[in-house]
Amino acid sequence: MRKVFIPMLLAMALAGSAYSQAAPAKPAAPKQEPAPEPKVKVGDMAPDFTLRDQNRKEVKLSDFRGKNNVVVAFFVFAFTGG
Repeated sequence: MRKVFIPMLLAMALAGSAYSQAAPAKPAAPKQEPAPEPKVKVGDMAPDFTLRDQNRKEVKLSDFRGKNNVVVAFFVFAFTGG
């Protein structure tokens, strides 16, 4: 009984080890559509738009045209906790 039990235990341990080391199958990546061409090219004048400032006052880009430089920055997941 002992001669059969030890090889069986060893075979089970090796099989479990091989099973745990097998790489999980990766799901197929979804097909992505190509990105659309940008409508504004480098050097083009930006289209007019309206945003709210830190005081929730609406501000137009055209209000600054010819007066100041404007930088618009988008922070992905800003203030979302994500």
